[in-house]
Amino acid sequence: MEYLDIRTKDGRRTGQVKAREKVHEDGDIHGTSHVWIARRNEEGQCEVLLQKRSAHKDAYPGCYDISSAGHLPAGQEYLPSAIRELAEELGIEASEEDLLFLGIHEGYSEEIFYGKPFRNHEISHVYLYEKPVDVTKLRLQESEVESVKWMSLEKCLEKVKSRSPQYCLFEEELNMIKDYYGKKIFKENS
Repeated sequence: MEYLDIRTKDGRRTGQVKAREKVHEDGDIHGTSHVWIARRNEEGQCEVLLQKRSAHKDAYPGCYDISSAGHLPAGQEYLPSAIRELAEELGIEASEEDLLFLGIHEGYSEEIFYGKPFRNHEISHVYLYEKPVDVTKLRLQESEVESVKWMSLEKCLEKVKSRSPQYCLFEEELNMIKDYYGKKIFKENS
């Protein structure tokens, strides 16, 4: 059984620990690390790597999600969790220096999965990974990830804005990436 720290709205631990299933049943605030893998294609457009969640996941089965993401196990902090999830889910061995911190995002969603309420209230540290990634060489964790695909950031934003049920992403995080690349383009042109 996986246990999570209950956190405050600013991401600090409260000292309370609960089973993951109970956290999602009650809608408690908990921590997650989100790593977006991004690149520029030949036309200079930003693309993000999306993972398709396993059909056996307890929430959002078969949906396209963040490149790599995971809950913070009790006692663990954001950055080590991000590095661990990249290695477990995709086989990418990253260092702390490889991840660019984009910001903190508070997300909430409420759904029914397998006849049970699922309340997800998370405080996420959002990171960007820009090193080259060859999707044919990734080692996908079968219990978590069915497949991966590159998608333009703009198209991904369109899917999320139109509330496509195949995408379980937060628009605010995609906008963090868009803002980062917008500033980067501005710096390169000045």
